[in-house]
Amino acid sequence: MCGILAVLGCTDNSQAKRSRIIELSRRLRHRGPDWSGLHCYEDCYLAHQRLAIVDPASGDQPLYNQDKTVVVTVNGEIYNHKELRAQLKSHTFRTGSDCEVIAHLYEEHGEDFVDMLDGMFSFVLLDTRDKSFIAARDAIGITPLYIGWGLDGSVWFASEMKALSDDCERFMSFLPGHIYSSKQGALRRWYNPPWFSEQIPSTPYDPLALRNAFEKAVIKRLMTDVPFGVLLSGGLDSSLVAAVASRHLADSEASQQWGSQLHTFCIGLEVGSPDLKAAREVADYLRTRHHQFHFTVQEGIDALEEVIYHVETYDVTTIRASTPMFLMSRKIKSLGVKMVISGEGSDEIFGGYLYFHKAPNKEEFHQETCRKIKALHLYDCLRANKSTSAWGVEARVPFLDKEFINIAMSIDPEWKMVNDFSPLLCSLFHYLIQIRPDLGRIEKWVLRNAFDDEKNPYLPKHILYRQKEQFSDGVGYSWIDGLKDHASKQVCGYEQLLASVITGQVTDAMLMNASFVYPENTPTTKEAYYYRTIFEKFFPKNSARSTVPGGPSVACSTAKAVEWDAAWSKNLDPSGRAALGVHAAASCLIEDNAAVLFGTYLWGGTAGDNGRKILDQKLARKLLELPTTDVE
Repeated sequence: MCGILAVLGCTDNSQAKRSRIIELSRRLRHRGPDWSGLHCYEDCYLAHQRLAIVDPASGDQPLYNQDKTVVVTVNGEIYNHKELRAQLKSHTFRTGSDCEVIAHLYEEHGEDFVDMLDGMFSFVLLDTRDKSFIAARDAIGITPLYIGWGLDGSVWFASEMKALSDDCERFMSFLPGHIYSSKQGALRRWYNPPWFSEQIPSTPYDPLALRNAFEKAVIKRLMTDVPFGVLLSGGLDSSLVAAVASRHLADSEASQQWGSQLHTFCIGLEVGSPDLKAAREVADYLRTRHHQFHFTVQEGIDALEEVIYHVETYDVTTIRASTPMFLMSRKIKSLGVKMVISGEGSDEIFGGYLYFHKAPNKEEFHQETCRKIKALHLYDCLRANKSTSAWGVEARVPFLDKEFINIAMSIDPEWKMVNDFSPLLCSLFHYLIQIRPDLGRIEKWVLRNAFDDEKNPYLPKHILYRQKEQFSDGVGYSWIDGLKDHASKQVCGYEQLLASVITGQVTDAMLMNASFVYPENTPTTKEAYYYRTIFEKFFPKNSARSTVPGGPSVACSTAKAVEWDAAWSKNLDPSGRAALGVHAAASCLIEDNAAVLFGTYLWGGTAGDNGRKILDQKLARKLLELPTTDVE
């Protein structure tokens, strides 16, 4: 990832102003430590901090058209740049950068070219011929972008809030899938897929079409001139990314420079991390070169201030998951790796969070997935991008490929629905499905089934059907518990003396009066209060706190989905474990005590419960078609 900053139409074009732009752009250097660039034209400035991924030798920015009348500063990757170049045969290109095509597309098509781009991007383009400019952000908001306004009438754009928050009177998150045109003076949406209207689709499920679309999405993200790898937690999504990348790496151009053995990376607590064990098993199965990192709860807590400064949020879920990703990215960068492929987006598209078990019907299920995708730029995309960019590492997300999303979101949501089992039977089902996939559907069944290839397996069965773990849970449950404990003892009141900031306590009185101190998005827990005080220290303006979403949530749900279960309103914790009865029950069977459950429980009943007969050992063996020793 790179860092961009653009200031257009400022009244001051002195040397002091230029120095100020350079100073502000320097705040983004962690995103692009490889080179810095600045283009000045009268009262317009376009600055760039480069992370060189494609064409490291000649692709420095800002970039230009042939006669340098069009200038562009870009953060992102354009995966179809070669195809687009082939359509621009009359144009002369100066570099091998994938992003240079943007200047030439504008020259050829005007402002109506953004939908031609296949990739992740945020850019600002200046046409010096009439001093007009445009800015645009990719469809889902994989790359971050902010827009601000100065008192002098200037318009500002930046990859991160910290580059414009001090100098803008007002600023906000630039909406994904939108373009800003100085000629119109407003934002308009350029991304208009069928699913955006939230109408219920009816296309039959086609597992091969889904599989092929995802494989294409992963393959195009192997475009790189630098060392790379895959973030592998051992869950379904990251394991599929690793499996597909490993399968196709040898045929890619990247293998000619960096070899055909895929590098994979995982982080977790030394004790109690479900991810570390599962990731190692997947890595061994795929024969990747696996790198396993550990961190302690205290190391995570010590990093919280840095994490919040870089990620620019006070959202509890995002901070919990960003911290291990932030620490892992530092380790990855120390190995010389500059790009990673990650599994974000799958849970939003397929309803993979455990609370989707309670979706009352396919209409609400589909509408919730649409809401989740639309909000990704405020949560998982923000986390994945800024946690890695803090150390000059780029994260790519194939599940958020435009073509893949269109195919996945066109499927009749009835296929995505979880079968309406009781919590215990649903947990039993998680075990059974590993051996008998025909028995029914668990969360993300359409994705699991698409890659369930008996002849040429992508993954072991029990990994392919592993239950969802949120990243902040998967690194080790004591990470979340440790955060809560720390927050109940510590406070960072940003107007207090630094000493008391470190050693004070978040008292009950503080939380009781939180609505007066923080009337917008009032924190409701001591952990949230603690994060908020750190955020306010770095970003004290009203505009900054308004960039962070609020509202009730359980297990990463939207506020609307909290209504699906009355019990959730009493347990508003964003951890996946907060989906009462789903995670806990399923976890029982993911351990190796299925035989105990076979002999004691069925639908929560016992042998003496209303005369209901239990599922005995013989029936269990018959159902699973296993020998006696496998059950006992």
